[in-house]
Amino acid sequence: MRLIIAMSGATGLIYGIRLLEVLKPMPDVETHLIMSRTAKMNAVIETDWSVKDIEALADEVHSDKDLAASISSGSFTTDGMVVVPCSMKSLSGIANSYADTLIVRAADVVLKEHRRLVVVPRETPLHVGHCKLLYEAAQLGAIIVPPMPAFYNRPQTIDDIINHTVGRLLDLYGLDAGIVKRWSGAGGDKGSTASNDG
Repeated sequence: MRLIIAMSGATGLIYGIRLLEVLKPMPDVETHLIMSRTAKMNAVIETDWSVKDIEALADEVHSDKDLAASISSGSFTTDGMVVVPCSMKSLSGIANSYADTLIVRAADVVLKEHRRLVVVPRETPLHVGHCKLLYEAAQLGAIIVPPMPAFYNRPQTIDDIINHTVGRLLDLYGLDAGIVKRWSGAGGDKGSTASNDG
């Protein structure tokens, strides 16, 4: 499997980092990373990770300015792309096919080739313009996954909340890293890691 992981300039960079961390040991998954300029800035603001260490988690790293990168062409086959976190600016570019960055161009390619594009928007509250962009991106085929925490799994730490969201993102690509505490029914074991769908 070949996945593009894009991080744009919104808060919540840890979701993208954790996604790369979880994918790193999976031998059958090849990751291509794009970080916007503001995502690199947020890495320093929000985490203890350096940009270099984040990039080391990926199999291949592309500059957001490189519109001639392999992933800018539909002939370079991938299994899809996750934009995590996704800023409203990047969302606007995706919804309007305004491909002036590699993140938006790669997302546009994924959509036009009918591959799976997952967008993880990180903004709140949302005004009507934001909601309109989310609707338009969904109409184009994007899957919208706001990182809203679940509480049926009884999270105890911030890591529990992050892992649940990341695990659910992986579910969309048929990947199970064993980090999702899955719902097993109201009478079931709370926090069960059973493989039944939640």
